[in-house]
Amino acid sequence: MYDCVYENGKIFTSNNEQPYADTMAVKDGKIAWIGSKAEMSYDSENCINLNGKRVLPGLIDAHFHPIMLASYHKQIACLPPVINSIEELSAEITRVRRESGKQGWIQGWGYDEGKLAERRSIDRYDLDSGCKDMPVSIIRACGHITCFNSKALELAGIDQNTPDTQGGTIDRDENGEPTGIIRENARNLVTRIMPVESEEDVINNVVALNDLMLSQGITAVADMGNFNDVDYYPYYEKARKKGFLPSVSLYYMWEFFKDKEGFSFDASDMITEKSIRIAGMKLFADGSVTGRTAWCDRPYIGTPDHYGLPVATEKDIKEAVKFCKKNKCQISIHAMGARAIDRAVNGTYEEENWIGDRPAVRIEHAAMPSKQAMQRASQAGIAFVTQPIFLYAEIETYLKNLGHEWTKQTYPVNDMLKYDIKTCFSSDAPTTAWADPSNPFVGIKGAVTRIAHDGTDCGRSHCVDVKTAVELYTREASEILGIENIGQLKTGYLANFIILDRDIFEIPGEDIDMTTVEETYMEGKKVYSNKKSPHYRRKVSH
Repeated sequence: MYDCVYENGKIFTSNNEQPYADTMAVKDGKIAWIGSKAEMSYDSENCINLNGKRVLPGLIDAHFHPIMLASYHKQIACLPPVINSIEELSAEITRVRRESGKQGWIQGWGYDEGKLAERRSIDRYDLDSGCKDMPVSIIRACGHITCFNSKALELAGIDQNTPDTQGGTIDRDENGEPTGIIRENARNLVTRIMPVESEEDVINNVVALNDLMLSQGITAVADMGNFNDVDYYPYYEKARKKGFLPSVSLYYMWEFFKDKEGFSFDASDMITEKSIRIAGMKLFADGSVTGRTAWCDRPYIGTPDHYGLPVATEKDIKEAVKFCKKNKCQISIHAMGARAIDRAVNGTYEEENWIGDRPAVRIEHAAMPSKQAMQRASQAGIAFVTQPIFLYAEIETYLKNLGHEWTKQTYPVNDMLKYDIKTCFSSDAPTTAWADPSNPFVGIKGAVTRIAHDGTDCGRSHCVDVKTAVELYTREASEILGIENIGQLKTGYLANFIILDRDIFEIPGEDIDMTTVEETYMEGKKVYSNKKSPHYRRKVSH
């Protein structure tokens, strides 16, 4: 006898062998049968009528930062509709200063000069106008650039005599004085003195994120690292005991762990069937397009000598590969610009896959892959994990930095698929200029339409259909992570699925971001509902 049968639905399975169904049966948390009701003979005390609703596998965000997103919810959100100008940001800092007292730091996230009324970046003096006697840190939407006020620079000992770091720079004015803008690895000059949240606070923050993720249909994520040397694995285990449900695959940032004596992974913590598991290491080959630190093969608009900033050296990549081979884990390389992608691919494509059941190498973002990089990635089984929300949300700065024609050439998804590169979609939340950065339906809309939020054409030749977009957010994401029992509604797989309020296969592409999740199920149990009453249930025996 099945535990429950779901019938009369528009079920998309993400299983190429059986992409559509209208009925599925669940037993012991797994899909026991799926197909057409007319072909089914079943016995169950519970039958749920889906009333023609669209059903998808639980979504998988293969590049996410839950710890960051959970923490950012307690900071100043420097994005519309909350903050629309530098003047409003300064006023908000003043308000927070007034209410917080004189201890600690004032922190914010998400600023993007393209969305500020002044159309320029903030600097230390803007932050000083909001608060001079407490340190202030505001991280840019891309996550690669941070602006600090004068007090923060003073506490960190940064002045006109402070040199740049390897893979990082300190912006300076015409007199050599730091402007407050710190790029890439130079952030460590300040972050080392910033307060670190307690273990209890981090755990509670993550638990509080549970409802948001489930309300967006996200049932599994990859935590792609944090800018410190804290091992968050036990934090997630404790958050799980307190009610956090999505499964998590953790990646550790190479720059913070490579020099830790005795650092290695326990094979028992890497088992793919575990809901909390360790997946690999991540390092940065460059920065971001919007921050002009992605390492490109041509200069940014208006700066003929500036091609971006290489962060990881060839030696860095070689050493990280050696560690990952020894520990039988993935290596994840952040690479946006063409030169960075070439360096990442060239440094890994000749390696045999040391894992076997999933790509050993994954390239994050892959905004501007060269033809050679795509050919080599395809031959070597290197995966690309990309984010369609970037162009959709950050179009103002892309146009400023790259111009329209170059922008339309970025994130060439259809070229990736034509080269048969293992590819999936994700959000990189919260490091994008969008107030709801983790919403997968915004990303799916961006992928399907290739039209930005302001109506700009972002390169229609790289539109994908809704079916493909959903597959890249489900089956393909699970296969890149190497988790075999999620991402599809298929016999033997976990019964992780979502019920939508509208059929995204039938509505216009421009309306996809209006989609909401009515119910989310994990292992056959309803874990989220925005409906006041359950679906019609009846006892049935066939």
